[in-house]
Amino acid sequence: MLTSTDVPEAPAGPSPTGGPTGGPPEVPSTREELDISVVMPCLDEASSVGACVAKALDGIRLSGLAGEVVVVDNGSRDGSADIARRAGARVVYEPARGYGNAYRLGFAEARGRMVVMGDSDGSYDFAEIPALIAPLRSGADYVLGSRFRGEIKPGAMTWSHRYVGNPVLTRMLNVLFGLESSDAHSGLRAFRRDALDEMGLRCEGMELASEIVVKAARAQLVATEVPIVYYPRAGKSKLNAWRDAWRHMRFLLLLSPLHVFVWPGLLLFGVGIAGQVASLTVARSDLGLRLSTPAVCVMLLSVQLLVLGLFAKTYAWRAGFEAESPACRFIEHGFSLERGLLASVFLGLLGAVVAAGSLFADMGGSSLDEQLAALGIGIVVLAAQLAFCSFFLAFFRVPLDHVGEARTIALP
Repeated sequence: MLTSTDVPEAPAGPSPTGGPTGGPPEVPSTREELDISVVMPCLDEASSVGACVAKALDGIRLSGLAGEVVVVDNGSRDGSADIARRAGARVVYEPARGYGNAYRLGFAEARGRMVVMGDSDGSYDFAEIPALIAPLRSGADYVLGSRFRGEIKPGAMTWSHRYVGNPVLTRMLNVLFGLESSDAHSGLRAFRRDALDEMGLRCEGMELASEIVVKAARAQLVATEVPIVYYPRAGKSKLNAWRDAWRHMRFLLLLSPLHVFVWPGLLLFGVGIAGQVASLTVARSDLGLRLSTPAVCVMLLSVQLLVLGLFAKTYAWRAGFEAESPACRFIEHGFSLERGLLASVFLGLLGAVVAAGSLFADMGGSSLDEQLAALGIGIVVLAAQLAFCSFFLAFFRVPLDHVGEARTIALP
């Protein structure tokens, strides 16, 4: 993330603060002296950014508080930055393209105790700022402006986005993370400054919208929703429906190792055990052998998924993406490379005994012997997996050396 020392100063313009009397007072010199910062990303929005800045300043005045409008220019070539500055905004520059990059810089530059985020394309009415921040003034940490609980004007949202894309992605987010959001991808939201800092946002692209909802829940912030009106945007949309939908979905899945790895792994493990039990009931026939081999393969796959889930949960915790879990506590306090290797040796010996017994002793017929041989070999392979996974898990025990503070999630 760029900071104020990394970004060139914009030329001075009109004061970006407003008071209840309507006239713009002097800009306070510190973040704590401001009540509200309205942050807008901007990429070639000359047709709308001036009006959005003016409405945001009006919204601040209507709230009876003092504030500023921060416009983050993300590489505009149509004079948007000059228009925003003349309208009363403080303009900062983020050369790295991306919705998340622009907002993260804007949040870093914002000097208000409360921060409002909204697009500069005319799709949101910043005169709704008083209603949006009212829950913050009553003790909430984070407020989402819900288009689906409010009003969507004709032409503001395509049929596919309104009835397929947004509902599906919002439902997916709610299921994966146990939430009850009605509009997870709304662009109009408000935060307390310390709550925003606590979330530690890192996404560079459109995934930031989903990251905010997930991080707010994991930080146990007091969140609420207020209905808003959504208007047709001015100018051409920068969104790519399929690409951006996949980016959101991929981000949600990457933060859901339980659903991607652990639950499927447990299900397959149960299927593998059931297959082994079924094969033993017909042990003296070729059918038992045909059942046994796939069952062993399914069990191996299930264990691999469970271990990958453990890797993912551990990485997410150590990288700061989620709170500590029982799996993370096990890795941190109960696991060691030596214990993992010892368990793999024990498991390998057990598998070798089962395989050798089936090969060198008559244990009930050739079909049963072959089944047990397959099971024994499977256990040996599982022991080898455990040994290598123990080495890999040991890497997570190495202290992380953070080079600087600007760690981001970059999804190409």
